[in-house]
Amino acid sequence: MRTNLRFAVTAAAATALIGGALAVTSVTATAAPAGLYAPSALVLTVTHPGGTTDTAARAVTLSCMPGAGGTHPDPAGACADLRAAGGQFDSLLSTAPGQACTRLWSPVTVTVDGVWQGTRTSWKHTFANSCEMNNAVEQSSLLNF
Repeated sequence: MRTNLRFAVTAAAATALIGGALAVTSVTATAAPAGLYAPSALVLTVTHPGGTTDTAARAVTLSCMPGAGGTHPDPAGACADLRAAGGQFDSLLSTAPGQACTRLWSPVTVTVDGVWQGTRTSWKHTFANSCEMNNAVEQSSLLNF
């Protein structure tokens, strides 16, 4: 009886030790990737507001971490522009004069939604027409899609 009791105590201790080691291993394995980089993934859209619903003209995705990618035509340039702007989308709009635009009111809205360096972000800017939008985003790889 004493041998069986000693075996049961030893087996229980071994099981607890192995279970604890597995728990520590699984926590370490899942926690490690999160500390490598902050996620940056965005969806950029161009819409023509009006009527009962907005009509999406274009939409692209952009991922900047761990590497530049997505459906954006220039993901590396877009990520570089956004890093240089410190994540401030308004600073990417050019104030330099571009081509002459008519005063036609045909609004175009650019939106950015997603996560930038681990922080949820949302940005929206409406231009009077596509000519004004093209002038404002001409210098930015991020908004030129």
